[in-house]
Amino acid sequence: RGSTYDNMSNDAKVDVNNKLEQGVSKIIALAENYPELKANETFIQLSKELSEVEDDIANARKYYNGSVRAMNDKIQTFPSNIIAKIFGFKISKFIEINEKEREAVKVEF
Repeated sequence: RGSTYDNMSNDAKVDVNNKLEQGVSKIIALAENYPELKANETFIQLSKELSEVEDDIANARKYYNGSVRAMNDKIQTFPSNIIAKIFGFKISKFIEINEKEREAVKVEF
């Protein structure tokens, strides 16, 4: 992830992070079919850590979207839009998730 991720555009980073979230959801859904896996102590710990990571991602998404909103507002309002045009600033897209992804992942033990 290191330098390759750092060299990506913001839009590409948003797309990669969306794919990462979908992958985590698939892992949890796959585990639902294997009761012995769900009872495994390591998987229980993984589930707890994933929950913490999801909370961190949600907080980072809120911060990012707030920053993008502020930047987009500056790009579109006078007089800062003149400076934005001179330096080539463009409107950035928000990180958006659909309603299904907003639901908490259910892990039953």
